[in-house]
Amino acid sequence: MAISRAQLLKELLPGLNALFGLEYKKYGEEHKEIFSTETSERSFEEETKLSGFSAAPVKTEGSAISYDNAQEAWTARYQHETIALGFSITEEAIEDNLYDSLSARYTKGLARAMAYTKQVKAAAILNNAFAGGPTYGDGVVLCSASHPLVSGGVNSNILAAADLNETSLEAAVIQIAGWTDERGLLIAAKPVKLVVPPSLMFVSTRLLETELRVSTNNNDINALKNNGSIPGGYCVNHFLTDTNGWFLTTDVPNGLKHFVRTPLSTGMDGDFDTGNVRYKSRERYSFGASDPLGIFGSSGSA
Repeated sequence: MAISRAQLLKELLPGLNALFGLEYKKYGEEHKEIFSTETSERSFEEETKLSGFSAAPVKTEGSAISYDNAQEAWTARYQHETIALGFSITEEAIEDNLYDSLSARYTKGLARAMAYTKQVKAAAILNNAFAGGPTYGDGVVLCSASHPLVSGGVNSNILAAADLNETSLEAAVIQIAGWTDERGLLIAAKPVKLVVPPSLMFVSTRLLETELRVSTNNNDINALKNNGSIPGGYCVNHFLTDTNGWFLTTDVPNGLKHFVRTPLSTGMDGDFDTGNVRYKSRERYSFGASDPLGIFGSSGSA
């Protein structure tokens, strides 16, 4: 539906002092703190996790060497989505000298809407990371206590019902240190950055930036800060919906990814039949996860 003069009556009358409602500030590209970005030239992308070898056994004198098999463990798939939005201005509105102000104002509005959708899409990966959310290549949700391994064991990248505090954060760091590969070999994984909703930003500052322990009468050092346990500090994602949930990104490669199939583009044209001018914005991308060990999460206790 085109923007017509009936929707813009005040702009046609003298005495209008100001227009407002489209000049709010917006949050930046917060997904870049969590996802690595790659380009894509296909309608979808797939990434396959490989299983290496188990620990080498002792070869007794005179015995034959042991042979092991490598294999594919599972495959992650990224299906791109097209995000698009547009508006048009009627021929009559253009004739009444509203074209310049409308095009400038609402093209900014398009950019804001497209940017907002991208942040919502990105945060949805974490908002739906727990029980009831979509499953990934290994058949379980993103944050789970039972990521299956080829060896028969499991990895856990979740701390169930744990609010963000010193105890839970230390437990998460220790748990990440115990992760193994598909054959049960330790992978020396470490946390990188704490990701929190706005409700936990002050807690995060106290936990990671104070010199002494938080909320105790003891004169102990803050071990998390002193050990550099979370070297990337913390970031706030304003699109997380759970006020108690928190996450840790890790140094495990090929974790959370953002594939760009078609970058953001804009266009305009005139419609011959109506004389209206149309504007549109379009981009195509996907968010997802290949290796779930790229993230650790807790939904909190409430």
